[in-house]
Amino acid sequence: MTGAPSLALDTPRLHLRLVAPEDAEATSALMTPAVSRWLAMWPLPFTVARARERIAMARALAASGQALSLAVTARDRGELLGWIMLHRTREDPRTATLGYWLGEPHQRRGYLREAAAALLPAAVAWLDLDRVEASAQPGNAGSFAVMRACGMTFQGEAVIHAPARARDERVHVYAVERDGLIPPSGTARR
Repeated sequence: MTGAPSLALDTPRLHLRLVAPEDAEATSALMTPAVSRWLAMWPLPFTVARARERIAMARALAASGQALSLAVTARDRGELLGWIMLHRTREDPRTATLGYWLGEPHQRRGYLREAAAALLPAAVAWLDLDRVEASAQPGNAGSFAVMRACGMTFQGEAVIHAPARARDERVHVYAVERDGLIPPSGTARR
Protein backbone atom coordinates (compact mmCIF):
# COMPACT_ATOMS: atom_id res chain seq x y z
CA MET A 1 0.00 0.00 0.00
CA THR A 2 1.45 3.34 -0.97
CA GLY A 3 0.31 6.83 -0.07
CA ALA A 4 -1.34 5.75 3.19
CA PRO A 5 -1.48 9.27 4.65
CA SER A 6 -4.01 10.32 1.97
CA LEU A 7 -6.51 7.46 2.48
CA ALA A 8 -10.06 8.73 2.93
CA LEU A 9 -13.64 7.47 2.72
CA ASP A 10 -16.90 9.37 2.67
CA THR A 11 -20.30 8.03 3.69
CA PRO A 12 -23.58 9.94 3.82
CA ARG A 13 -22.82 11.30 7.32
CA LEU A 14 -19.13 10.62 7.88
CA HIS A 15 -15.67 11.39 6.60
CA LEU A 16 -13.04 8.77 7.48
CA ARG A 17 -9.40 9.77 7.16
CA LEU A 18 -6.07 8.73 8.57
CA VAL A 19 -5.68 9.99 12.13
CA ALA A 20 -3.58 13.15 12.29
CA PRO A 21 -1.57 14.99 14.95
CA GLU A 22 -4.32 17.60 15.28
CA ASP A 23 -6.67 14.82 16.54
CA ALA A 24 -4.70 14.36 19.78
CA GLU A 25 -6.67 16.72 22.03
CA ALA A 26 -10.08 15.51 20.85
CA THR A 27 -8.97 11.86 21.11
CA SER A 28 -7.86 12.41 24.69
CA ALA A 29 -11.09 14.21 25.61
CA LEU A 30 -13.30 11.49 24.08
CA MET A 31 -11.51 8.59 25.85
CA THR A 32 -13.59 8.51 29.02
CA PRO A 33 -13.97 5.64 31.52
CA ALA A 34 -17.26 4.63 29.86
CA VAL A 35 -15.46 4.27 26.50
CA SER A 36 -12.19 2.78 27.76
CA ARG A 37 -13.95 0.04 29.73
CA TRP A 38 -14.73 -1.79 26.47
CA LEU A 39 -11.28 -1.33 24.87
CA ALA A 40 -8.34 -3.63 25.57
CA MET A 41 -5.65 -1.25 24.30
CA TRP A 42 -6.88 2.20 25.40
CA PRO A 43 -5.86 2.76 29.06
CA LEU A 44 -6.81 5.66 31.27
CA PRO A 45 -5.82 8.32 31.73
CA PHE A 46 -5.48 8.75 27.98
CA THR A 47 -3.56 12.02 27.99
CA VAL A 48 -2.91 14.29 25.03
CA ALA A 49 0.73 13.13 25.09
CA ARG A 50 -0.40 9.49 24.93
CA ALA A 51 -2.79 10.38 22.08
CA ARG A 52 0.08 12.02 20.15
CA GLU A 53 2.18 8.86 20.58
CA ARG A 54 -0.71 6.64 19.44
CA ILE A 55 -1.32 8.84 16.39
CA ALA A 56 2.39 8.84 15.41
CA MET A 57 2.49 5.04 15.71
CA ALA A 58 -0.77 4.69 13.73
CA ARG A 59 0.57 6.84 10.91
CA ALA A 60 3.82 4.86 10.76
CA LEU A 61 1.90 1.56 10.64
CA ALA A 62 -0.32 2.92 7.87
CA ALA A 63 2.69 4.05 5.85
CA SER A 64 4.18 0.54 6.14
CA GLY A 65 0.90 -1.16 5.15
CA GLN A 66 0.51 -2.88 8.53
CA ALA A 67 -2.60 -1.07 9.77
CA LEU A 68 -5.18 1.61 9.15
CA SER A 69 -6.30 3.89 11.97
CA LEU A 70 -8.92 6.27 10.69
CA ALA A 71 -10.54 9.22 12.40
CA VAL A 72 -14.31 8.98 12.26
CA THR A 73 -15.45 12.56 11.71
CA ALA A 74 -18.78 14.23 11.07
CA ARG A 75 -18.88 14.95 7.35
CA ASP A 76 -20.75 18.23 7.71
CA ARG A 77 -18.65 19.82 10.48
CA GLY A 78 -15.42 17.83 10.70
CA GLU A 79 -15.80 17.04 14.42
CA LEU A 80 -13.89 13.97 15.63
CA LEU A 81 -16.38 11.32 16.78
CA GLY A 82 -13.99 8.40 17.38
CA TRP A 83 -11.62 5.97 15.64
CA ILE A 84 -11.92 2.84 13.49
CA MET A 85 -8.87 0.63 13.04
CA LEU A 86 -7.64 -2.43 11.16
CA HIS A 87 -4.35 -4.13 12.10
CA ARG A 88 -2.78 -7.10 10.37
CA THR A 89 -2.43 -10.09 12.67
CA ARG A 90 1.01 -11.46 13.48
CA GLU A 91 -0.12 -14.99 12.65
CA ASP A 92 -1.41 -14.22 9.15
CA PRO A 93 -0.71 -10.92 7.37
CA ARG A 94 -3.76 -11.47 5.14
CA THR A 95 -6.00 -11.33 8.22
CA ALA A 96 -6.70 -8.13 10.12
CA THR A 97 -8.42 -7.32 13.37
CA LEU A 98 -11.04 -4.58 13.40
CA GLY A 99 -11.37 -2.21 16.33
CA TYR A 100 -13.46 0.90 16.83
CA TRP A 101 -14.79 3.33 19.38
CA LEU A 102 -16.87 6.49 19.57
CA GLY A 103 -16.97 9.16 22.25
CA GLU A 104 -19.99 8.96 24.53
CA PRO A 105 -21.90 11.88 22.91
CA HIS A 106 -21.75 10.14 19.53
CA GLN A 107 -22.85 6.62 20.46
CA ARG A 108 -26.13 4.93 19.50
CA ARG A 109 -26.58 6.84 16.25
CA GLY A 110 -25.41 4.14 13.82
CA TYR A 111 -22.12 5.90 13.03
CA LEU A 112 -19.95 2.83 13.56
CA ARG A 113 -22.20 0.62 11.44
CA GLU A 114 -21.92 3.20 8.66
CA ALA A 115 -18.15 3.57 9.08
CA ALA A 116 -17.41 -0.17 9.24
CA ALA A 117 -19.64 -1.00 6.27
CA ALA A 118 -17.70 1.52 4.18
CA LEU A 119 -14.23 0.77 5.54
CA LEU A 120 -14.11 -3.02 5.36
CA PRO A 121 -14.49 -3.52 1.60
CA ALA A 122 -12.11 -0.64 0.87
CA ALA A 123 -9.55 -1.79 3.45
CA VAL A 124 -9.60 -5.35 2.13
CA ALA A 125 -8.40 -3.91 -1.17
CA TRP A 126 -5.99 -1.37 0.37
CA LEU A 127 -4.37 -3.98 2.64
CA ASP A 128 -5.02 -7.02 0.38
CA LEU A 129 -6.82 -9.00 3.10
CA ASP A 130 -8.63 -12.32 2.97
CA ARG A 131 -10.29 -12.12 6.39
CA VAL A 132 -11.31 -9.55 9.01
CA GLU A 133 -11.87 -10.49 12.64
CA ALA A 134 -13.20 -8.53 15.61
CA SER A 135 -13.85 -9.32 19.23
CA ALA A 136 -15.66 -7.78 22.17
CA GLN A 137 -16.49 -8.55 25.75
CA PRO A 138 -19.67 -10.65 26.06
CA GLY A 139 -21.69 -7.71 27.44
CA ASN A 140 -20.90 -5.33 24.58
CA ALA A 141 -24.12 -5.71 22.58
CA GLY A 142 -23.51 -2.54 20.58
CA SER A 143 -20.20 -3.83 19.28
CA PHE A 144 -21.74 -7.14 18.23
CA ALA A 145 -24.44 -5.24 16.33
CA VAL A 146 -21.72 -3.41 14.39
CA MET A 147 -19.96 -6.70 13.60
CA ARG A 148 -23.14 -8.37 12.37
CA ALA A 149 -24.03 -5.31 10.28
CA CYS A 150 -20.76 -5.77 8.34
CA GLY A 151 -21.51 -9.41 7.63
CA MET A 152 -19.39 -10.88 10.42
CA THR A 153 -20.50 -14.10 12.09
CA PHE A 154 -19.75 -15.54 15.51
CA GLN A 155 -16.65 -17.75 15.52
CA GLY A 156 -16.32 -18.61 19.22
CA GLU A 157 -14.93 -17.41 22.52
CA ALA A 158 -11.33 -16.53 23.34
CA VAL A 159 -9.32 -15.02 26.14
CA ILE A 160 -7.22 -11.97 25.32
CA HIS A 161 -4.89 -9.87 27.39
CA ALA A 162 -6.21 -6.34 27.96
CA PRO A 163 -3.20 -4.12 28.70
CA ALA A 164 -5.55 -1.22 29.48
CA ARG A 165 -6.61 -3.11 32.61
CA ALA A 166 -3.57 -5.40 33.03
CA ARG A 167 -5.67 -8.57 32.97
CA ASP A 168 -6.97 -11.34 30.74
CA GLU A 169 -10.56 -10.99 29.54
CA ARG A 170 -13.03 -13.29 27.82
CA VAL A 171 -14.27 -12.11 24.42
CA HIS A 172 -16.56 -13.29 21.65
CA VAL A 173 -14.84 -13.42 18.26
CA TYR A 174 -16.57 -12.60 14.96
CA ALA A 175 -15.15 -12.75 11.42
CA VAL A 176 -15.95 -12.22 7.77
CA GLU A 177 -14.14 -13.55 4.72
CA ARG A 178 -13.22 -11.29 1.81
CA ASP A 179 -16.10 -12.48 -0.38
CA GLY A 180 -18.68 -11.93 2.37
CA LEU A 181 -18.22 -8.21 2.78
CA ILE A 182 -21.10 -5.85 2.18
CA PRO A 183 -20.33 -3.30 -0.59
CA PRO A 184 -19.35 0.13 0.73
CA SER A 185 -22.05 2.76 1.10
CA GLY A 186 -19.51 5.56 0.60
CA THR A 187 -16.92 6.34 -1.97
CA ALA A 188 -13.25 5.52 -1.48
CA ARG A 189 -10.45 7.63 -2.76
CA ARG A 190 -6.70 7.45 -2.51
